[in-house]
Amino acid sequence: MRKLLLLISAVLIASVSLSAREYHVAKTGSDQNDGSAEAPFLTINKAAMVLKTGDTVTVHAGIYREWVQPRNSGADVYHRITYRAAEGEEVWIKGSEEVTGWVKQGRTDVWKVVLPNSFFGDFNPFAEPLVGDWLSQTNSAYVVGDVFLNNVSLFQATTMEGVQEPVIPRNTRKPEEAKRTWYVEVTDTQTTIWANFGPGVNPNKELVEVTSRPAVFFPALPGVNYITVKGFHLSQAAPNWAPPTAFQMGLIGPHWSKGWIIEDNVISNSKCVGISLGKDRASGQNRWTIERTLSGFNRELEVIFQAEDMGWKKENIGSHIIRNNEIFDCEQAGIVGHLGCVFSLIENNYIHDCNAKRQYSGAEVGCIKLHAAIDVVIRNNVLENGYNGLWLDWQGIGTRVSGNVFFNNDHTDIWTEVTHGPCLVDNNIMLSPDAFLEWGQGAAFVHNIISGYITFHPVTERYTPYHAPHSTKIVGVMNFPGGDDRYFNNIFTIAPDSTLENKDAGTSVYNERPPYYEGIYNDMNTRNVTNPLLLSFNEQMAAGNSQPARFQLAMRVANNVYYNGVKNYTWETNPVSSRADAKVSLEKREDGIYVKITVDNAVNQAQTSIITTDSLGKTYYSNGYYENPDGTKLAIDKDFFGTVRAPKPTPGPFENLSQGENEFCVWKF
Repeated sequence: MRKLLLLISAVLIASVSLSAREYHVAKTGSDQNDGSAEAPFLTINKAAMVLKTGDTVTVHAGIYREWVQPRNSGADVYHRITYRAAEGEEVWIKGSEEVTGWVKQGRTDVWKVVLPNSFFGDFNPFAEPLVGDWLSQTNSAYVVGDVFLNNVSLFQATTMEGVQEPVIPRNTRKPEEAKRTWYVEVTDTQTTIWANFGPGVNPNKELVEVTSRPAVFFPALPGVNYITVKGFHLSQAAPNWAPPTAFQMGLIGPHWSKGWIIEDNVISNSKCVGISLGKDRASGQNRWTIERTLSGFNRELEVIFQAEDMGWKKENIGSHIIRNNEIFDCEQAGIVGHLGCVFSLIENNYIHDCNAKRQYSGAEVGCIKLHAAIDVVIRNNVLENGYNGLWLDWQGIGTRVSGNVFFNNDHTDIWTEVTHGPCLVDNNIMLSPDAFLEWGQGAAFVHNIISGYITFHPVTERYTPYHAPHSTKIVGVMNFPGGDDRYFNNIFTIAPDSTLENKDAGTSVYNERPPYYEGIYNDMNTRNVTNPLLLSFNEQMAAGNSQPARFQLAMRVANNVYYNGVKNYTWETNPVSSRADAKVSLEKREDGIYVKITVDNAVNQAQTSIITTDSLGKTYYSNGYYENPDGTKLAIDKDFFGTVRAPKPTPGPFENLSQGENEFCVWKF
C-alpha cells in the first residue's frame, strides 16, 4: 500500500511539472490577454488569479501600483509558485499613487492638494490612526499614510505650524529630511494635504507620491504556501503598527503561511514593517490597548495558546527563507515576526536605517525583531543604523545568530528578552557601543568580536513558555533569574573613542543607566555592577557572602581574550588579558564594508578548543542542546569566512588573525 501511495504521489508531481506554465506581465499588456510572452497581462494580480502549482510569472520593467495578493499555493518546496522580475529589468511594485496639481500657498514653501476620498478606494491611510500594543506615541495624531518626494518620505507634522516651521525631532537620524513635512485633514468626502517640500522645490515638476495601500505583496487570507518573490523593488506601503499581540501586516509577507522564499529584492519605505513573518488577526488583536484590563504580558500568553489551538506547528507555519535582500527606511522594523517566523532562515540581507525618523517608537523596533524565533537561523547579514540591531523576544529557542555584522545601532546590537534558550551567537562582529542586552538566559557567545558593553537584567516577574526541542509544543513556563549563559573564545574590547559618558575602560563599569538595569557577570564589559553580585548561590558563598541575595543560574566562561583593559569574568577559566588597544574599526567603501583590528600575542595565548554541542551542554530550564535545527550535533569549526579552524582555534571570528593590524572585507556591495 505504501509503495502504491508513493507511486501515485510521484505521478502527480510529474504531471504538475509537465503542466507548469510561465506567464508574463508588462506595462504594454492587457488583463484581457492570455499572459503569454507575446500577449502579456497588464497587472500582477491578474497573474495571481491564474497561477497554479509549479507556475511562474515574469514581470517586465516598469512601476506597478497595486497590492499583489497571491491566491493559490504551491504544493511543496520543490513545486512552488514563483513571482519574479525579468532578468536585467527594473520592476517596482508600489503601494502609492502619484499626485500632481499641488497649489503653492502664498510666498511660503508650503503647497496644498485636495484629493477626493474616492482617490484611495476602500483604504485611506490618511484616515487610519497609527495604533497598536506597545506603541509609544507622544501625539495621537499620527496616521499610517505617508508623502514621498522623489522616493524619500517626508515627516508628518501634527499641526499646520509644523508644516510652516518644521521642528526636527531630537533623536532623528534624518535631520535634513525632517525639514520637509506634511499635515493632513480628512473629512467625509476629501483629504487635504499641506506639504513643505523645501526651498525652491516645485512638487509639480518632481515625483510626488502618497501611500494608498497597506501592503504591496501580501495575501488577503492566511494559508497561501510555497510562494517565491524574487528580484523586485518593493516600496511605499502603509501597514499599521505590528506588535506580537495583533495582526502583523508588512509591506510584504506570507500572512500566516508556510514555505515562502523572499529573495534578491530591494524593500523600502514601509510606514512600519518591511517583511512580516508574523501572526494572523484571529489569535488576538490589540486587546491590551483596547480593553486596558490585563497586562500586555498576559495578552501575549493568550495569543500563544490561541495560536497553538489554531494549528501553530511546523507542518503548517513558518519555514521561510529571507535572503539577499536590501531592506531600509522601515520605521518600525526591517523584519518582524511573532510565531510565524518559526524554523526560518534569514541570510545575506543588508538591513539598515530602520526606525530612523524617530517620530514614534515602541517596544517592537529594530532591524530585525522576532518573537518565538524557534529554530530560526540568522546568518551573514549586515544590521546597521537601527535602534536595535537584532531583538529576540520570548521563546528564542534553538535560535542561531552566526556571521553577522552589527554597527551603529543606537540601543544595542543584540537583545535577548525573556527567552530561556538555547540561543547560539557565534562568529559575529558587534561594534556598537552597546553590544548585548541579556534579559533572559541560555545564550552562548562563541568566537565573536564584542566591542561594546553587556547589560544584564533579571526578569523575575514574567513567566514565558519554553518548548520541546525543535517543536512548537509548549513544555512549561518559567521566569528569569538570569545566568545559564556561555562565553567561549571571544575577543572583548571597548573602543577608546566611544562617545559613552562615565566609562572607565580599566574596570568596565558604566553607571549611566538607572538602577533598573542591574549588572552581572562581574566585569567582562558589563555595566552597573552592583553589590550584592547576582551570582549563583555557590559563587556568592565562595565570594564570602554568607547570605546570598538571590538565585542566579551558573555561568560557563572560558578562554576569552580581553583588550583595552577590559576585565575578565571573575570565575572564568583561562582568560587572557591585554591592556593593548585592539583598535577595532569599520569602514564603508564603494565596494564593501571593511573591518580593521590590531592584536598582540594575547590571541595566541588563549587555551582554546573547538566548541561543540557537547562542550556547550544543556540549558537549565528549557533542557535544550545547542545543536542544528534537525537535531544533529554541531561544531563551531569554521570561521566568519568559512575557513576551517585549527584544533586550537584563534579567538574571535577570524581564523587568519595575525599579530599587528588586520583588515577584512566583511561585506561586498
